[in-house]
Amino acid sequence: MNLLRHSKLQLFVIACIAFSHSAFGQKKTTPIAQAKWLIGSWKNQSEKTLDIETWKKLNDSTFLGRSYSLAGTDTVSSEHISLEQHSGKLYYIPTVKNQNDGKAVTFTLTSSDSKHLVFENPEHDFPQKITYTQISKDSLVAEISGIRKGRQKAIPFPMKRVK
Repeated sequence: MNLLRHSKLQLFVIACIAFSHSAFGQKKTTPIAQAKWLIGSWKNQSEKTLDIETWKKLNDSTFLGRSYSLAGTDTVSSEHISLEQHSGKLYYIPTVKNQNDGKAVTFTLTSSDSKHLVFENPEHDFPQKITYTQISKDSLVAEISGIRKGRQKAIPFPMKRVK
């Protein structure tokens, strides 16, 4: 009887150790932590424009971004972006100069892994989807997509890390 009690106690201790390793031994990755590879400066030189995007960590729940396109010395587009985590959800919030009456538009993270982020806002005119895909440590593809003038459209922005 004493041996049986001892065996049950051993099984209980082993089960507790196994549970503690599985439940507490692994740190959960927050949604914004999956986006840390965005931090830095990125650029894409096309025939017509130079696109530049920069990301900085403000704190554990907010990254700040800035994106602009230059045609020669003229800035043809400019936006400020906030990547914010609230209540376990991640939001991509751009404010584009000369669009939407200067108001921010919110896109919600709908899919992610360590190299891929998808933000969506089906109510927005265009784009309805913003995707970031890490190709390597020093390259990514940002893509805006959705329905525009009744047709599906996707515009990729391949970028290389500047610093």
